[in-house]
Amino acid sequence: METLQQVDELSELLVQPIGVKELDIPVGMVIDLMMRLLFQEGDVSLQRFSTVLKLDPSLLDEILNGLQKEHLVEVTSAGSLGRMSYSYHLSDAGKFRAGEAFDRTQYIGPAPVPVEKYNQAILLQTGDPLQLTQRDFQEALAHLILPEGFERRLGPAVNKGTSLFLYGPPGNGKTTIAEAIARLIGGSNPMWLPYALTVGGHIINLQDSLIHKPIEYERKRPTGQLGIDQRWGLFERPVVIAGGELAMPALDLRFDDVAKFYEAPLQLKANGGMFLIDDFGRQQMRPIELLNRWIVPLETRIDFLRLRTGQTMQIPFRQLIVFSTNLDPLDLADEAFLRRIQVKVLVDGPDERMYFQIFAAMCQQVGIPLDKDTFLHLLQYWYRDTGRPMQSVHPRDLLKIAKAMCEFEGIQPHLSPELINEACSVYFVDSNKAAHWTKGGLQ
Repeated sequence: METLQQVDELSELLVQPIGVKELDIPVGMVIDLMMRLLFQEGDVSLQRFSTVLKLDPSLLDEILNGLQKEHLVEVTSAGSLGRMSYSYHLSDAGKFRAGEAFDRTQYIGPAPVPVEKYNQAILLQTGDPLQLTQRDFQEALAHLILPEGFERRLGPAVNKGTSLFLYGPPGNGKTTIAEAIARLIGGSNPMWLPYALTVGGHIINLQDSLIHKPIEYERKRPTGQLGIDQRWGLFERPVVIAGGELAMPALDLRFDDVAKFYEAPLQLKANGGMFLIDDFGRQQMRPIELLNRWIVPLETRIDFLRLRTGQTMQIPFRQLIVFSTNLDPLDLADEAFLRRIQVKVLVDGPDERMYFQIFAAMCQQVGIPLDKDTFLHLLQYWYRDTGRPMQSVHPRDLLKIAKAMCEFEGIQPHLSPELINEACSVYFVDSNKAAHWTKGGLQ
């Protein structure tokens, strides 16, 4: 829960600039944006400038008035509402000026905010722990059958927003649990985030439509109060999920040599929310490289990003980092790193009682009547006799196969020992037979 002081400081930070003097970025950066938009679209109305750049029309009109005096833009049409209804296009001199603007960068979009303001806003909105309750977790995990009190292992780490390590054999719900946590975080207190940042004259695109989900809010303020700076949007707390496709460049500022602006790294886009590293250990980099990249941010909660000019920018590292893996954690990380991940939760396979609960629930979900004799046969023949470990995902998969077999034969879905044997025989790999036919050198 944000304190009144934090709310006041954030409100002050989000006040829209209504004149060039209140602008917190160089006016030349705004002029460049306007030049590029005019060059790209031809005739541009004042309202269109405001919509794209997310700046107050009166501020933009002040700039346009100056550009008119310099003969860089010309009025193409004038409505009945005075200057606020004007449309503009580039003069010949303005086209030359637009070419210079494109040489610097091709970015066209919301005007950026200084990285210092972004840092302050993140700290103000992440200073206090989330207030998710035990009941919130129970409801979020209600669709899963887990050991009693399992949510107590997760809650403290999620509320504190530091780090969480989910490990254990495959097929027992680690990713599903992480996704449930992501929905909890995404549905908690929304955040104010800018669309783009600027540092040292460079632009960093932060907004990502796949990650940042906007929330509608009341834009009007009481009479006499300034509105909210439209360069900031109200979003659900961001959630980034990366699996085996994750590569090291995604964790650093990425400069587009053609467009000439930066794309924010994934952890910057996840700030204030959650970053899930799924299938940890199977990324396109060695685990030690990822761990070395984040060992300092996890300790200090500060990250450092380097521009191609060599300039370094400091940003808060305020997100819940979740590692999920079915590999042995001790094979992936040393004790020094694991110590920095404060909460480590084993998501193990179910015992026989839990397995039956999952099997019964999946029967109802798949639409196939539960048969206890068939279940007992499955338990004895395919698990107890073989020593095969149980996985939470097995009931769902086996029942779907059994139902598909019934549908293929054109008969009513049902369970029987014979049918479950057929389903198991095409689902489980027979390691003994595989070892036999590979002995001759076929790999």
